[in-house]
Amino acid sequence: MKKLLSDWKGYLMTGISYMLPVVIGGSLVVAITKIIGLCFGITSFDGYDSGVWFYVNQVTNVGWTAIGLLNLILAGYIAYAIGDKPALAAGFVGGSLAASTNTGFLGALIAGFVAGYAARWCTRNIKVGEKYESIKPLVITPLITMLLVAIVMALILAVPLAWLNKSLLAWIKGMVSGGTNTVVLALIMGAMIGSDLGGPINKAAWAAGNVLLAEHVYTPAMIVNVAIAGIPLGYAFATAMRKNRFSAELQDAGRSDWFMGFIGITEGAIPFTLINPLKLIPLNMIAGASGAAVTILLGAQAKIPPVGGIYGFITVHNGWAYLVGLLVCALIIGFFAPLLVDFTDTTSTEEDNDEDEIEITFE
Repeated sequence: MKKLLSDWKGYLMTGISYMLPVVIGGSLVVAITKIIGLCFGITSFDGYDSGVWFYVNQVTNVGWTAIGLLNLILAGYIAYAIGDKPALAAGFVGGSLAASTNTGFLGALIAGFVAGYAARWCTRNIKVGEKYESIKPLVITPLITMLLVAIVMALILAVPLAWLNKSLLAWIKGMVSGGTNTVVLALIMGAMIGSDLGGPINKAAWAAGNVLLAEHVYTPAMIVNVAIAGIPLGYAFATAMRKNRFSAELQDAGRSDWFMGFIGITEGAIPFTLINPLKLIPLNMIAGASGAAVTILLGAQAKIPPVGGIYGFITVHNGWAYLVGLLVCALIIGFFAPLLVDFTDTTSTEEDNDEDEIEITFE
């Protein structure tokens, strides 16, 4: 069992190592364009269909596209670590499905492991004549692995998780319309943002905040903005305060998280959370809930549609309270994450395989 867990961690770290450059590069592109816009008093590029800001927005979208590849890369290279090249196709498809079905990084993890183990089984157990051996990784393995990933992601996970997303969204809207205490609402929505970092629970809280903007109810959006920015900032603080507890790769990710926190991208916390989800998901939830609740308790009010990120305080009445809430959220993670988890143990395991090239021969 110990060896199996070690293997799983190695596969996971392979996925993370391939994912990090994509996420870091994309977040830096978005951050740079956002900062340029802020220098000219622009918090959103929406609505610009010509001129300089239109092109700046196009560059921003390139960064968002890179960030959007997070689940695809993670699932693909977890699958690759387990099943080598024959697993890549199904892994990428599963990661793409995780993004499109809002199952988040947890869905990508499942897809990667399903694709990887399915490909490994095909390689070891399906026997064909020597004459057709070269087409097995091109036809037979992709067919079986993609069918399995499709069954798991599109049929088993997508329906219940879509139902969960819609139910949570309706629940939050019901709490708002029912006059639920704002601090209680902040605790719940802040914890939801920290739970799965882009998955159905996170998306339900984020969507509720945005849907309610159309009804001129602005407080839920402000609440989620605190947790969205505060959680990645927490890991940036952690890597700055306890460098000896983090690998070189995660220290680089921590430097990127200063920007991801600044503009508000919770996915910046995913590489860290994946090291030990059982310990860090609860910590993320506690931090998100605490920061959001402190913001409300100190008197922050959203009287106009709020914007995300650290600079969102300029759209909030008593903006200092918004910043204090962000700081509380970040410091909880910054202090406790390095105590709970050793982030230096990130050895990735990739199986050696002779199939460096896939030869196509039909003799």
